[in-house]
Amino acid sequence: MMPEEEEDIGRVRTPEDEEVLGVVLQKMGHGRFKVYCSDGNERTCRIPGSKRRGMWIQRDDVVLVDKWDVQGDEKGDIVEKYSAAQRDWLESNGFLDELNEFL
Repeated sequence: MMPEEEEDIGRVRTPEDEEVLGVVLQKMGHGRFKVYCSDGNERTCRIPGSKRRGMWIQRDDVVLVDKWDVQGDEKGDIVEKYSAAQRDWLESNGFLDELNEFL
């Protein structure tokens, strides 16, 4: 039996430009999700076609949302899903302070 190893965090992608962190509140079907974002808005988000097959998202997952140019306060694309270890790193470095009530 191998000793338990810590999950490798690697490089954690942090929000840039128009991106915000969010927590998935609800699965709405057809690849759409209700996400509460760190800027205080609740957005309807989708997974872009290029990432659709490789990203499985559940309720309470922490995700990175790219706001749309049009209707940016209401809609966005989910571009990254964080693992449990990455989520812990984000929390310990203060990125998830605005989302604490949903975690």
